[in-house]
Amino acid sequence: MATNVAIALLLFLSCAQIQVLNARQQQQQQQLRFDKGKGEFRILQVADMHYADGRTTPCEDVFPNQAPSCSDLNTTAFVRRMILAEKPHLIVFTGDNIYGFDSTDAVMSMNAAFAPAITSNIPWAAVLGNHDQESTLSRQGVMKHIAGMKHTLSQFNPPDVHVIDGFGNYNLEVHGVEGSGLVNKSVLNLYFLDSGDYSTVPSIPGYGWIKPSQQFWFECTSIKLRKAYMNNPEAQKAPAPGLGYFHIPLPEYASFNSSNFTGVKQEGISSASVNSGFFTTLVEAGDVKAIFTGHDHLNDFCGELTGINLCYAGGFGYHAYGKAGWSRRARVVVASLEKTEKGGWGAVKSVKTWKRLDDENLTAIDGQVLWSKPSAGKLHFFSFQAGVLEAVISDCVVLVVILKTSGDALA
Repeated sequence: MATNVAIALLLFLSCAQIQVLNARQQQQQQQLRFDKGKGEFRILQVADMHYADGRTTPCEDVFPNQAPSCSDLNTTAFVRRMILAEKPHLIVFTGDNIYGFDSTDAVMSMNAAFAPAITSNIPWAAVLGNHDQESTLSRQGVMKHIAGMKHTLSQFNPPDVHVIDGFGNYNLEVHGVEGSGLVNKSVLNLYFLDSGDYSTVPSIPGYGWIKPSQQFWFECTSIKLRKAYMNNPEAQKAPAPGLGYFHIPLPEYASFNSSNFTGVKQEGISSASVNSGFFTTLVEAGDVKAIFTGHDHLNDFCGELTGINLCYAGGFGYHAYGKAGWSRRARVVVASLEKTEKGGWGAVKSVKTWKRLDDENLTAIDGQVLWSKPSAGKLHFFSFQAGVLEAVISDCVVLVVILKTSGDALA
């Protein structure tokens, strides 16, 4: 029993340290906030640009008559068109931002690929895919460069969290409208993770996966955000919704068939051959309502599994493999606030999504509601793989530590 109690206390101390550091980190970065006029926050997801050397880089999988005039510049032109059409509050690049094998200079490729976001003066964030490090910079070097670029909210890793796998694990908070009761609370939480490139275990082939250290960081960050949101001032009865962004899809993406998702599935799910349990971690945390990936360019579907939407963006870049006649595309996500009894803006009431095609009209397709705020008065249970169970009943929060190894509990 004493050993189990010590383990539980160590878990809480570790999480507490991360919570303090995360609070400091959020104070230092630019604050994201919902739009006061429409009460919404709009995110543009760009997956798999595969940018290389610009004008001299050919397009892949286009019709023969398109090829002579098609290059990386078509990719950045599409980014600009999407920015003008959607006017996002945040642009998220979900990996394979550059295609390292064909990039002669990683810094030049990144500078050109992210230029439309930078010149728009819109905040942007990025994670790494499996190809970003294949040019002249290491994976670490690529993320360091991204984190230092103008207008980016990307972070190399959580400050002072020394034990975490990968590069580019961080979270962003989106606060309530200026002048509202939730002005100082994060009403929408965004989690960014490095899903790796390739397995480093000789006996395990294939792609990388989200490691236990990253999952532990996510759990601690989720606990911190929920506690802040559900405590005074302006205590809320349920956690704020969260969204997750990373590159390689989880194995659970293979759970769907054409009858239970919106969009298309035109190729297999290229996830890691190891299931590291991150989907279970997300389900147990309870706040993340949707995750967004890239990697499989010919898939663009969203399907719900155990209360979480698993979404692809579809291939964006013209130097990435695709399918002639199947337009490159981008995903848009819009979170909308509810109106309070006094007519002001309150908490998030819904999260919607659609895609736009890079055709003449930037055609919008596959609109769907990913999440709607449940009716008041319901009992919500949230458990944690690390051993924490929260029962949220109205304004009362009961925190119990469950030691799964022995069944002993510390309350």
